[in-house]
Amino acid sequence: MKNITVIGSGTMGNGIAHVFAQYGYNVSLVDVSAPALEKAIETIGKNLDRQVAKGGLTEDQKAATLNNIKTFTTLKEGAANADLVVEAATENVTIKLDIFKQLDEIAPAHCILASNTSSISITKIGSVTKRADKVIGMHFMNPVPVMKLVEVINGYKTSKEVTETIVTLSKAIGKIPAEANDYPGFIANRILMPMINEAIWTLHEGVGTVESIDTVMKLGMAHPMGPLQLADFIGLDVCLAILNVLHDGFGNPKYAPCPLLVNMVTAGNLGAKSGEGFYKYTPGSKDLVVSAQFAGR
Repeated sequence: MKNITVIGSGTMGNGIAHVFAQYGYNVSLVDVSAPALEKAIETIGKNLDRQVAKGGLTEDQKAATLNNIKTFTTLKEGAANADLVVEAATENVTIKLDIFKQLDEIAPAHCILASNTSSISITKIGSVTKRADKVIGMHFMNPVPVMKLVEVINGYKTSKEVTETIVTLSKAIGKIPAEANDYPGFIANRILMPMINEAIWTLHEGVGTVESIDTVMKLGMAHPMGPLQLADFIGLDVCLAILNVLHDGFGNPKYAPCPLLVNMVTAGNLGAKSGEGFYKYTPGSKDLVVSAQFAGR
C-alpha cells in the first residue's frame, strides 16, 4: 500500500494528507475547489514549519513531505491509482454516498475505501458500493498531525483482512488504532457528544456559567479543554448533526440535543469557524478574543 487518496482538503483532509505524506506515502489530495487545495497546501506547510521549529522534523523532511502531495480537482484523476482512499468530505450522508458510488467505479478493484466520518454508518456507506467488504471507517482526531487516535470502524460486511490492514497502516503512520463496530456514534462520539450536550443543558438551565462549567471539567476531571470550548472547536453544527444521528439511531430521548444548541446553530453561531459560539474568536483562527463570554441569548 503506497498510493493514498484523500478526498476533501479542509481541516481533517489536509491533516490526513499531511500525516500520510510525512510517513513517505504518495498522497493525492482531491477537492472540487482549486483555491481550497491551495489553502490546504499552505496550511500543511505552516504546520510542518511548526514541527521543524520544535525539532520534530528537518527542513529536508519538510520538503519531502510536501513533495509527496499532489492535488487534483476530480475523483477520476485523484483516485485512479489508489491503494486506499480516505474520504474526509463534509459530514453529510448524501454527499458521502454519492462520493462512494463514484469511487466504486473509479478506484482499482483492490483499493480499500475508508471514511473519516464521525457518525455516519459505515454499513450504509458500504451498501452503495460493490465492495462492502473493502469499506471501513478511519476516524482521525483533530488536529490530525498531533492526535494519536484513529477509531477504526467495521461495517457489517467489512472483512477481517481489511480491518487488519487498516490497523497495521494506522500504526505505520504513528497512530494508535482502536476498533469499533458500526453503531450510531461509534465509541468516541457516543460518549463525547452526550457529555457536551449535558454541559450545554447545564448552561441552559443556569447551573453554571461557560467559564465555571469548563473550569470544573478541566481542573476537576483533568480534561485538557472544557466541553463548551471543545464544542466550539468541533463546530456546533457538527455536534448537532451527530446528536441527531444518535437520537434517530437509538430513539432514546437522552440523546435529544439541547434547545440552546439548536438555536445557536440556527442563528449561525457555529463556534470557532464562525467567530462566535460559547466563546468569541479572532476571525480566521481559534484564538479566544474573550476568555469566557457566552455570546448566546
